[in-house]
Amino acid sequence: MNTSQTLPRAAALLAVSFLALTGCAATAPPASEDPKPAGDVVTIEDAWVKSAPDGMSAAFGMLENAGDEDVTVVSVESDASSMLELHETVENEAGEMVMREIEGGFVIPAGAELALEPGANHIMLMDLASPLVAGDEATFTLTFSDDSTYEFTAPVKDYSGANENYEDSDEHEGMDH
Repeated sequence: MNTSQTLPRAAALLAVSFLALTGCAATAPPASEDPKPAGDVVTIEDAWVKSAPDGMSAAFGMLENAGDEDVTVVSVESDASSMLELHETVENEAGEMVMREIEGGFVIPAGAELALEPGANHIMLMDLASPLVAGDEATFTLTFSDDSTYEFTAPVKDYSGANENYEDSDEHEGMDH
């Protein structure tokens, strides 16, 4: 065997193989982008807050997730109240509709909506900082499981519904909404 011819052939074969592989890599599809932060893909439509002279109130609207991944709202803040919770309304053992803090927060499916409405999921404001008067506005900041945030402002409206009771707990004893 003539090694003087084998080595150049092997080197040429390696060079062609390398070029072929790098050519394939250049035409490979780009890696998928990292998902956008939840705060960049969530919006709210038709937001509003129930007027209240003191005590408690609630915020409603349609949360929309334009992203490709489910997102989870884990908390909410507002200057309108020192204590806010993400609530659901469920039927208790006695058949009464009661409100309770939702475990794990609100999940908004990818490309879908989540309704916040009286008698269902809503943002609960307890210990209002001042009266919520129809015509005023309240600003909220949602925090998501990825630590991103989304801020929105909602008008305060008169509404006589949304008078569910709390599920029994020491923290909410005697409160109704």
